[in-house]
Amino acid sequence: MAMPLSERVPALRRLRARPDAMTLGEHLGELRRRLVIVVVAFVVLATVSVFFYSWEFSLLRHPFCEIEHAGACRFYVTAPLDALGLRVKFAAFGGLVLTSPVALWELWRFITPGLRPSEKRYAVPFVIASVVLFLCGCAVVYVVLPHTLGWLIHIGGPSIHALLNPNAYLTLVLLLMLLFGLTFEFPVVLVALQVARVITPAALLRHWRWAVIGITVAAAVFTPSSDPFSMIALAVPLIAFYFASIGVGKLLRR
Repeated sequence: MAMPLSERVPALRRLRARPDAMTLGEHLGELRRRLVIVVVAFVVLATVSVFFYSWEFSLLRHPFCEIEHAGACRFYVTAPLDALGLRVKFAAFGGLVLTSPVALWELWRFITPGLRPSEKRYAVPFVIASVVLFLCGCAVVYVVLPHTLGWLIHIGGPSIHALLNPNAYLTLVLLLMLLFGLTFEFPVVLVALQVARVITPAALLRHWRWAVIGITVAAAVFTPSSDPFSMIALAVPLIAFYFASIGVGKLLRR
């Protein structure tokens, strides 16, 4: 029996309102709109970050000052544009940090329509955990950085005195923070794979020896400073995260 026209029209409207009924062009348009919001937020927040340059510079300089008790805790530039480049880097860094919650929120808004209700309840905890773990990775770098700098500066012997360029110093600090922040997302990825039933907690537990070896080798290879303090500070939390994610995965699968 054919559906009456009065019932077919609302049904068609509901179908068109469904996210999975969107065309490819509509999906790309939605993605572009989200990206524009993120880019505008980055430009605005990076501009705001310029006004906090002194505070940001003092904050990131502090680990270096902890090992330069006898010195004046100064950096030295060797080119006229170095000071300007330093301000630009600080603005970009501050803009990225401040924009990250906006970017995650827009990503959440983009993927939410395609999720089932049972999947949506995991999205917010995963986003919050991602932000917290990224900030924890940056905090670990800040704590370990004095030991890293002390090792790197004094490894050449007492006859070598370091005159650090602030751009090179900031580049190293930001690379370490980016590496630690991204790798600290490791447990989020593992838990997500277990919830999606791509892997099982039993399989992760069965291969824990290979996982420990792989994490240790990766920490040694990808740490930009190549110092033992950063390697240990990266490998030990990741190994702990590996076993913690197995426990969380078991609870969520139940």
